[in-house]
Amino acid sequence: MTVSDQHDDLSFGIDSTATEVLAGIDLSGKVAIVTGGYSGLGLATTRALTAAGARVIVPARRTDVAREAVAGIDGVEVDELDLADLDSVRAFAERFLASGRSIDILINNAGIMATPLTRVGPGWEAQFATNHLGHYALVNRLWPALAADGGARVVVLSSGAGENPRINWDDVHFADGYDKWAAYSQSKSANILFAAELDRLGRAAGVQAFSVNPGYILTPLQRHLAKEEMVGAGWIDEEGNALLPEFRAPEQGAATQVWAATSPALAGDGGAYLQACKVAKTFDGPEDREAAERLWALSAELTGVDAFGKSE
Repeated sequence: MTVSDQHDDLSFGIDSTATEVLAGIDLSGKVAIVTGGYSGLGLATTRALTAAGARVIVPARRTDVAREAVAGIDGVEVDELDLADLDSVRAFAERFLASGRSIDILINNAGIMATPLTRVGPGWEAQFATNHLGHYALVNRLWPALAADGGARVVVLSSGAGENPRINWDDVHFADGYDKWAAYSQSKSANILFAAELDRLGRAAGVQAFSVNPGYILTPLQRHLAKEEMVGAGWIDEEGNALLPEFRAPEQGAATQVWAATSPALAGDGGAYLQACKVAKTFDGPEDREAAERLWALSAELTGVDAFGKSE
């Protein structure tokens, strides 16, 4: 994907907005997919990308809500996708591939956090299934469109919870006792390891992948948390106002993912973990590589899809 040479400014930071990051960038003719692109960080990302000229497809489980949220934004398409349902993932990918379009940007933005114990599919823990396995299957199903034009960016939304990736290999679905934060952290760790391995596998086709920590943002992601819990953690006051000085607006939280999706300054940093529009960490050491390969193999086994292997 070719973007403007103006987009090589590394002065962006924690207070930058998605609009500022894309200032002067012409994405006309580019096709982007933003999962969950109708709410919170996703909606801010959709607005910024379309303002820069991109055509944005917003896959959504609640298509009626999504269409209402993006009404009035030019250049947006809404389609149906439930990341917790692999049949839905397959159907969305087949519809998109049938359109004959290539993908320049894929932002795996949708996610759930700290949910009560929920089982989906064949008994999978919902956070691992939705945040990781659904996106893993989506990328692999869409691989022909990502590799079609010799260059694309895949951005995987992680969090600070995944900075030191840990996968509970003996019990990834928490059959033996459930902790909502441990499960969330595992899913975010999986996002980081997935991006690192996808970048390694996809480089020959010109596809780069990055994981992103958007920082502290109050969005509907917190919908499963009681207000009392967030007050007790010091996140908000009794009126719901943000207390932590680290909290930023959704358009600031979206800045790093649009930077990851477009900046030529990142051409040599594929697989990296980004925050505040900076490369924060790389996961290319022997232990990280082993964990990333192991996660990919597990994900292929569970979902039955692997664009780089023979499973189906």
